This record gives sequence, structure tokens and C-alpha cells, in this order.
Amino acid sequence: MTAAGRREARAVAREARSGSGPVGAGFDPGPNPGATAKFGLFGEALTTGLLITLVAMPVVTLPIALAAGVRQLRRFAAAEDSRAALFWADVRAGILPSLVVGVPAALIAAVLTVDVILARTGVLPGGEVVGVVGWAGLAILATGVLVVAGIWSPSLRWTDAVRAVPDAVRADVAGALYLAATAVFVGVVTWALVPLFIPAIGCAALAVVAVPARRRRGR
Repeated sequence: MTAAGRREARAVAREARSGSGPVGAGFDPGPNPGATAKFGLFGEALTTGLLITLVAMPVVTLPIALAAGVRQLRRFAAAEDSRAALFWADVRAGILPSLVVGVPAALIAAVLTVDVILARTGVLPGGEVVGVVGWAGLAILATGVLVVAGIWSPSLRWTDAVRAVPDAVRADVAGALYLAATAVFVGVVTWALVPLFIPAIGCAALAVVAVPARRRRGR
């Protein structure tokens, strides 16, 4: 094949993967054809981060906000219908049931945060230990919320999604550590500059989508 022919073949393959051109017989788009447009995927993550932030403003609605965002990014990565209306449909379907997770998570986070603050003031005996335990508890809680958000669907009860977390973590310990690092990243950038929560939480939802995909590629 000539150089011009190879260039033409590569151009046809790019158009087929992006969905802008026809595909030939036997063309395999791969497991996540929507993720091949890196800039488009990043833009969708930012948009989803904004949607998650809007829904999560009452704090107790963070689990459903994340779950709806994860489902939105999964649809985009799979090159399926990813209209914002579908995000809001997931929110409406799960927002009230999600409070069984959101309210306890918010209360636990508040208690741990108070412990960390008090530990820094020196009021509590063994403040350094209390501070370490508080930070570790917050990281574990945030990681658990990310895992639950990745498991939930409108056809699955939130309590069942929570019960599935231990099995999900045991099945992919490295993936759980990646999500823990993601949770720490969101906390650090938000502490540095609060508006950065929007892109950070969008990237966190994308991480929830990407970690299982990493395992499938490895297999």
C-alpha cells in the first residue's frame, strides 16, 4: 500500500471510530468508542462535574449525584445516548431512596471532621492519633461512596449497593486504592480552591467508570 493509501485508511478508521464516517464490514469500535475522543471525554467530565455539584449542594444528595454522573459518563464512553435529560432522570429515580445512604454518610463525615478539627487544637487527649483516625475514616468513607455510586442503578436498591461494596473491593483491591487516591485528590484540590470541586468531582466520576474498564483490558 502506498503512503497516500495508508493515510486514507487511517483517516477512514478515525472517522469510523468517532462516528462521523461510515464503517466497513467487520469494524470493531472497541468497548468504549465514546472515550476515543479524549477532549470530548474531558469536556463531558467537566459538564458532569457541574451537574453533580448542583445536585450535591444539600450534601446528603451526594451519593445520587455521583451515581447519576457515573451513569452519564458510562453512556458517553459507550457512545450511547448521553443527553443531560438522562442524568436528571436517574436523579429523580434515586434521590429519595438515596437518603438512606446520604444522611448517615453526611453525619459520619461531620463527626470525623469535628474530630480532626479538635485534634488539631489539642483539646482532645491523644490528638495526633485521633487526627490520623479521623483522616483515615474520611478517606474510607469517601472511597465507599465512590464505590457505591459505581454499583447503583435505578433497578438496584441503595442498601443492596452498599452490601455489594465489600465484594467489589475484594475483587479489585488495586482499583479501590485508585479510588481512595481519587477521593484524596478531590479533597485536596477543594481545600486549595473550592471552585475546583466541580472539575475534580467530574474527574472522580470518570475514575469510577475507568477503573473497572482497566480491569477488563487487563484480562
